[in-house]
Amino acid sequence: MAGPDPLVSTLTGLSQILSGLALAGFVGVTLWLLMRPRVRMAALMPAPRLLAATAAATALWCAALTVYGPGSSQSLVVQTVRDLAMLVWLGATFWSPRAPMSRPLRLIARMLATICLLTLLLGAAAHLRAGAAAEPWMAPTLGFAATVVAIGGLLMIDAGVRHASAGQRMPVMAVAGGFAMLWAYELNVQLIGALTGEIASTLIALLPAIVLLTLPVYVVAAMDIGRERMRLSRTAATRTLILLGAAAYLIVIALTGAVARVAGGDYAELAQAISLLVALGTGGLMLASARSRAWLSVMISKHFFEHRYDYRAEWMRFTATLGQGAKGDGGEDDRNLHRRVAKALAELTGSPGGLLMLPGAAGGFRIAEHWHWPDGASEEAMLSLRSAFMLQETQHIVDLDAERRGHPGEDLAIPEWLIADTRAWVVVPVLHFQRMIAIVVLHRPAVSRALDWEDLDVLRIAGQQAASYLAESQSQQALSEARRFDEFNRRFAFIMHDIKNLASQIGLLARNAERHADKPDFRADMVETLKISAGRLSDLLVRLSPRERGPAAEAGRTLVEPVLNEIAAEMRPRRALFVGCQAGLSAWADAGAIRQIVQHLVANAIDASAPDTSVQVVAVAEQGRVRIDVIDQGCGMTRDFIRDELFKPFVSTKESGFGLGAFEALQVAQAIDGAIEVASEPGKGSSFTLWLPLADARGDAGVDARVMKVGHK
Repeated sequence: MAGPDPLVSTLTGLSQILSGLALAGFVGVTLWLLMRPRVRMAALMPAPRLLAATAAATALWCAALTVYGPGSSQSLVVQTVRDLAMLVWLGATFWSPRAPMSRPLRLIARMLATICLLTLLLGAAAHLRAGAAAEPWMAPTLGFAATVVAIGGLLMIDAGVRHASAGQRMPVMAVAGGFAMLWAYELNVQLIGALTGEIASTLIALLPAIVLLTLPVYVVAAMDIGRERMRLSRTAATRTLILLGAAAYLIVIALTGAVARVAGGDYAELAQAISLLVALGTGGLMLASARSRAWLSVMISKHFFEHRYDYRAEWMRFTATLGQGAKGDGGEDDRNLHRRVAKALAELTGSPGGLLMLPGAAGGFRIAEHWHWPDGASEEAMLSLRSAFMLQETQHIVDLDAERRGHPGEDLAIPEWLIADTRAWVVVPVLHFQRMIAIVVLHRPAVSRALDWEDLDVLRIAGQQAASYLAESQSQQALSEARRFDEFNRRFAFIMHDIKNLASQIGLLARNAERHADKPDFRADMVETLKISAGRLSDLLVRLSPRERGPAAEAGRTLVEPVLNEIAAEMRPRRALFVGCQAGLSAWADAGAIRQIVQHLVANAIDASAPDTSVQVVAVAEQGRVRIDVIDQGCGMTRDFIRDELFKPFVSTKESGFGLGAFEALQVAQAIDGAIEVASEPGKGSSFTLWLPLADARGDAGVDARVMKVGHK
């Protein structure tokens, strides 16, 4: 007589060990759930005590598995207690008085509860009266009841999850998933036994392992985690689906091989060859064909996800492309904002390329840039103003395929070249505050599809975001141009101020010539003054040139005394200046800049002084700097005027003044690392002090500041 099968003995022993582990685990979980604080548990789930009762019922069933073994009629009777507890927990968790169960589902729940109760009562009574003799005729009935309850339980889980998925924590949903896994496994065991006419002893022996797999969900559900719904990322979900598809493929191949072996002959080798060809062909097609990969991506997004787009990932990539480009390395694509806009909108919809059109100088919109558009685009292609106005007013995102099919709708005056180019797929108006600043034409993707509401919403919002970048770029360009015009206007205003001073000087010279033209000394002074004025006019024209460098660009060692003497000679027709300068004093600055600053200060001092008062210009070295004082005895200024108005442009106390002298002097002084200090009181005159860097000249440090060259100039 043959002994017992070693494999069967091993499975039986393993099943008993797993049943004992499951019993210990669920007893521990039941005790842990009962000891958890009620308030905290109530905040985590609607029916915490029912979850503990379900764990206790499962522990009782695991005890029956340990004592009687999986698949026994005794364990099937106790299983009804577990099923009833699971059904009650599902009803209390996923439905509430405010959101009750539908009437058909309520009938199903009552029917399942009735089956569980009847099976429990009849099975318990039969085993109490007949003992082991009841198992042969009770097992089929109990199996059928378990099949019906498993099917009904799966229906309730599906309805419950869809009904309350928005308001339940993911760990609580995982408990329902554990129930579904257990019922689905038991349903498969019963169906395989019914179809084959033989008991699936191996699957039954492994039932305790499935029970152990459901144990962690009870623990996680009762912990203070997962208050927010957890979702797989789009990438992880797609890869999981691909892995499941590969697993399903392997299962089909295995079943095909099994059927071929049963049939006999050479069918097994044929099935293996066909399977290999199918696998290689499918894999090669997916690797080599971008169109096939795009089709697979579209099918997965369409049928397995609630939304077509993974909005978080897509928006982060879209914003990164707009902000710094794909590489972020400062390359040509990164520096070209127009190309980045076309690329960002194209990648958002899976389009392989795009055109960007901007307003043309002659009217309409013309192609300004393209990204991966095959063979480029014709420079003659344009969108008329009429079509641009229609797109701006309607804000339509145009599906060009619909336009080609002639679907009735608004006449958007889409140009013929765009309709004729079958590569063009979608026209996206880029609007900024109801004003269209650009148009993007997207290339047809590898797998063409019709636009739906989600595409339209995404393109509309993305177009507005891209419009903000384009508008900012245009504003920066306009600001740059405005700054160049402002710089030119500033230069011109300064030139006008200096021309006014020269005109006053020449006018005074002309008036004096009427009285002193016969004097040789006056004629010599007049010629010298005219030479100086002509030189200053030439300098003014050079300063007006946009290529003129700033005064700090030619800084060097400059003797201060010759500069002051030139200014005194120039101002002699208006006023004799008292000039005092420390011998050998040198400043580190451009001579023209020093002359320009002191001229402004001296001219203002003369204008503010009475004709019979003197103006002094004194230059010394002090605190490692050059100090040049321009002192007058004029009307003076208030502290408020000095603080609030003196150095502001176009503010002047003189009727014909431009108000630019002090402002320009301060600007030039700051450009050469200098500064201007003012001391004044009304009626007591003013003192303007110009501080400049002291040149590191030999012997300057040893010169006494009291050694001065003074005199009237």
